[in-house]
Amino acid sequence: MKDTMLKKLKAKGMKLTPQRIAIIEAFAEHALLHPSANIIYKEAKKKRAGISLSTIYYTLNELAKNGIITILEFEKMDNRHEGNTEAHIHLICKECKKIIDIFPHVFNPGEIVKNVDFLVTDMRFEYYGYCVQCREHKDHTKQAVL
Repeated sequence: MKDTMLKKLKAKGMKLTPQRIAIIEAFAEHALLHPSANIIYKEAKKKRAGISLSTIYYTLNELAKNGIITILEFEKMDNRHEGNTEAHIHLICKECKKIIDIFPHVFNPGEIVKNVDFLVTDMRFEYYGYCVQCREHKDHTKQAVL
């Protein structure tokens, strides 16, 4: 993931500063977690001691603006970041806040708006519930909706 992100960064004409490299390395190491800016900050700081949280936010916003990452905004938890910009489904645990990516074989988001006069610029598909680890530790007896 790191190499792909660096190539995209170069292709967009963005400079490869030591701070950006540290941020991308920290991001790539924790990509499966869909890391928050704070997680990226803690990890990038280990690689580049003088890096600031504002640099993290600025860089993440620049990466998102250039289509290199996606910022996932949430109402009840910190924004998270992901490097996979392809259409997919998120399974979000309401207990531990883990985000799991699902890429179903039959998934055609274009079909949803095919016969509607609507220009899609972004999309997100999310299911909320409880991951297996949280279900094992707590009694989640609420009925599933599907």
